[in-house]
Amino acid sequence: MTDPVLALSGLSKSFGALKVTDGVDLDLRPGEIHALIGPNGAGKSSLIKLVAGELAADAGAIRFAGRDIGELDQVERARLGLTRTFQVSSLIPEFSARGNVALAAQARRRSVFGFIRQVATDPDLTGEAMDALERVGLAERAGTRVSELSHGEKRLLEIAMALAMKPRIFLMDEPMAGLGQEGSVRLIGFLDKLRHEAPILLIEHDMDAVFQLADRISVLVAGRIIARGNAEEIRSHPEVRAAYLGEDGA
Repeated sequence: MTDPVLALSGLSKSFGALKVTDGVDLDLRPGEIHALIGPNGAGKSSLIKLVAGELAADAGAIRFAGRDIGELDQVERARLGLTRTFQVSSLIPEFSARGNVALAAQARRRSVFGFIRQVATDPDLTGEAMDALERVGLAERAGTRVSELSHGEKRLLEIAMALAMKPRIFLMDEPMAGLGQEGSVRLIGFLDKLRHEAPILLIEHDMDAVFQLADRISVLVAGRIIARGNAEEIRSHPEVRAAYLGEDGA
């Protein structure tokens, strides 16, 4: 079996008496989409934050490409190739779509967002930005300010920014949110190909998308993984049906 690119073992995190991550074991393998699903408040976004370095774990280990990265901060993990898209858009509204992606490309090179004048005039940066926008279907909106983009276009823009970071892993938090049916279908096809560039740890509430895309699905409830398997195994799992899919298993 291929060694995992990302491996979590015994990962735990509490805020006071609230345990948001409870001894989670999870891995991500090359070429894979591993979906993390669960009800609201299950701890999915907290787990992604732990992996990205936005939160520090209380216990457990995170290994990336065989290296323990538990002591690395968010910027250092991004430099290694852990790239995250966000459930809530975190873009610069006054900048164009192209400008936002060019800044992401520059951050990959310099590890800080800066030198804004250079971003606007550097043909390498703008070329990288246009390539990424073309891939997500936003090339025609390259000069549009982020404040004028639709919610769905902003989600696609975040993915373009992630592409510009040239990651070794994608950490995606609700990429389908706000896209509509046509946008979701297009993004499903795109992610299905993208997994071959870098594996994807995917949080997603669109179960049709999850069942189409995921090689494996882990179900998180109250900070604990209660089940793991392929789409058919998760569909038929009685505890998952009761806790998440809203069925009684009868």
